[in-house]
Amino acid sequence: MTTAVALPAGRPDAPFERARTRLQAELAARHAAFADDAVPVPRVVPLGAADVLGFGHPDPYAAVRPTADVHLTSRAVLIGPWGGDRPAGDDGPRDGGPRGGGACGQCLAMRWQRLRSRSEREALELGGEPHGADRWPLLTPYAVDAVWAVHRAVFTGRPTPPADGAADRALPQVTRVDLVTLATATFPLLPEPLCPSCVRPVPESADAARLRLVPSPKPAPDSYRLRPIGSYDLPQAALANPVCGALGAGTWTNPASTTTAPVAGTAFVRGYAGLNDVTFSGQANSYATSRTLAHLEGLERYAGTHRRRGTSPVTASYDALVADGVPVLDPAGCGFYSPETYASDPLVSPFDPGREIPWVWGHSLRDDRPLLVPARIAHYSAGVRADNFVFECSNGCATGGSPSEAVLFALLELVERDAFLLAWYGRARLTEIDLDSCGTAVRAMIDRAALHGYDVHAYDTRMDLAVPVVTALAARRDGGPGTLSFSAAAGFDPRETVESALSEVLTYLPHLPYQVAERHTELRAMARDYTKVRHLKDHAQLFGLPEMAEHASEFLDPTGVLPLDEVFGEWAEVRPRTDDLLDDLRFLRDRLVAAGYDVVAVDQTTPEQRGMGLHTVGMTVPGILPLDFGWARQRALRMPRLRTALRDAGRRADVLPGSAVKAVPHPFP
Repeated sequence: MTTAVALPAGRPDAPFERARTRLQAELAARHAAFADDAVPVPRVVPLGAADVLGFGHPDPYAAVRPTADVHLTSRAVLIGPWGGDRPAGDDGPRDGGPRGGGACGQCLAMRWQRLRSRSEREALELGGEPHGADRWPLLTPYAVDAVWAVHRAVFTGRPTPPADGAADRALPQVTRVDLVTLATATFPLLPEPLCPSCVRPVPESADAARLRLVPSPKPAPDSYRLRPIGSYDLPQAALANPVCGALGAGTWTNPASTTTAPVAGTAFVRGYAGLNDVTFSGQANSYATSRTLAHLEGLERYAGTHRRRGTSPVTASYDALVADGVPVLDPAGCGFYSPETYASDPLVSPFDPGREIPWVWGHSLRDDRPLLVPARIAHYSAGVRADNFVFECSNGCATGGSPSEAVLFALLELVERDAFLLAWYGRARLTEIDLDSCGTAVRAMIDRAALHGYDVHAYDTRMDLAVPVVTALAARRDGGPGTLSFSAAAGFDPRETVESALSEVLTYLPHLPYQVAERHTELRAMARDYTKVRHLKDHAQLFGLPEMAEHASEFLDPTGVLPLDEVFGEWAEVRPRTDDLLDDLRFLRDRLVAAGYDVVAVDQTTPEQRGMGLHTVGMTVPGILPLDFGWARQRALRMPRLRTALRDAGRRADVLPGSAVKAVPHPFP
């Protein structure tokens, strides 16, 4: 026998509620006529009429949304989730993580809302009251029949999901019925790790944060990735699709690029400054490889922006934690902005050690113990009004096939950016690397840059930490818009490091001249007044102006040009050459510790990543120079290391005087 479905009503006069009520009645009538109790009675809820992420007004359908299997939007009806490996009758939450591989209607609603446009999300999440056309969504008899047919098919026949990959086919599925064309399409759905129905948050714990680094066998002594990137079984359709993509609505290629085969995607992520457009991309020589790289970077961004672990942070003041003897990272070690910035920037406030803020547990690799890290430092889009003392970025976040691999590459990124900033602000004189000594792959990159009218250069940018750091520079031959473009890389293999730095700088060349021409007036204003340099893109594009080239004289006029093997000759004598990646990690850790720094890891790995064999960490090394964007928010200019590291690296005989600091925004992209 059929059971009536009790659903909470939204506002009775709202168009969505009228449409929901009608669709519910129509589907229930068809179910009764079908007379098969093996098929669940359809449960209809609207999508787009209420905030389901918890920012705006309470969702009137929150209680029933997890078990709903028909979701009405203004343009389509979504049926599901269906399939997947969610155990039958498993309706309870799990502590600290989602159940199995299953997903619920709330998971779908949260994924769907994150893919909406900026205007839709702002309307829903900032407390607005949504209004719609009087008779919309339009539900014709044909549309209702189509919805019923799909619902019956997926919940009786359990069809094989159409996804190409096995990882996607194993997931719960959602079928979309377009209300205008009646076209259907099915997409895989990853369970939502912050779903309030599937996950019961557990407190952050010190023991869970312990980073137990174990031996990580490498394919060869000079290999630093444990597995080929193509070996990870990524559910690519679930990561990017227009209904419930975990990373975004899709990816796009740029067939016009003549330097790489780029693939990119984007999504809005809500942070402490509102909705931010977070982009992820892959830049390889084939679109297939680039798409995999883009998804890996997207997963890294996804893990780094917010804590997606089903845990609740520790809330306390710094003073109280210190008084209680709790190991804690002092935010002052990571640098603060100038008093003038705090006085004039409404988005930031000085750090108050007596004010309660959220913390997450990390692990000190120097002391081999857990310690608390400000959530705002550990996750760069997390934050509350009480802890708005700094804007962090993705600097020091990395993904790998093991914790050791993720930690190593995260530390290399920190070393790379630190060295670049030291060279830039410290006016370091650098040795150029003779690219003719770097092999055929580099020769091909030189030729591709030449097609765009650029000469490319690479410089030894090592400071006091031994590991090779290379800065790449592309200089436009005719001095036109897009004059200079920079990038950098750090790694244990000098040749691969050169290739990595050059590969990145090549990705910018097809677009930079047009970006600079489009913003020419705005960028000229920045060149006259650096306080107008406020965003990430401003830094790189500013140096597309020909008049800014004079500030890069240390790069354009190097101390000399030497072959690669001669530049890094002494490195070959000290670098680890074992089959265990853990030895490489320990080498770099020990260099940082010997220089006087702690090395702190925060595990950012999400449940989705763990199921894919991936690990993501956010590394913090208090005291080395942090990468910031916006001229008024340059912590590096106020940190002691800027004055001492060039001396410690043997690049100066004395401490860098304040008068010698280059007071020009860095060009790091």
